[in-house]
Amino acid sequence: MPLASGNEENDHMRNASKTLISSFVLAGTFALAACSGGGDKAASANPEAVKEAKQVWETRCVTCHGNNGLGDGPGAAALNPKPRSFSDKQWQMKTKDEDISKVIVEGGKAVGMSEAMAANPDLADKPEVVDELVKIVRSFK
Repeated sequence: MPLASGNEENDHMRNASKTLISSFVLAGTFALAACSGGGDKAASANPEAVKEAKQVWETRCVTCHGNNGLGDGPGAAALNPKPRSFSDKQWQMKTKDEDISKVIVEGGKAVGMSEAMAANPDLADKPEVVDELVKIVRSFK
C-alpha cells in the first residue's frame, strides 16, 4: 500500500483534528448538562407561586423565624423551645426537603416537634408555593 501524499495526509490530519475537537465539545456539553441538574429551576419557577411564598414567609414565618431565618423573630421570645435557625449547617445537611414541606403544611406536631410550629393546611393544595418556601428555608444555609 503506497504512502499518502502530503495533501491526503494533511486532509486526514484536519479531519482527525475536527473529530477530536467535536468530541471534546460534545463531552463538555454533556458534562455541563449533567452538572446543571437538567435545567435552571429558578428560571422555571411559577412567578405567582414565588410571589405567594414570599408573602407567606413575610406574614407568617418571619414572626418567629426572623427576616434572616435565625429563629429570632419578634414572636420567638415567648416560645420554648425557640424556633429553628435555618442557618444551622448540620440541620440543613441532614434535613430533607420533603420533611421541611411536611412541617410547613402539617406543623411541628405532625413530625414530633413543637406544637408552636403552626400548621398551614391552606398550603396543602399548593405544592409550588410550598416548594418555594422550602427554597427560602434553604437560602439561609
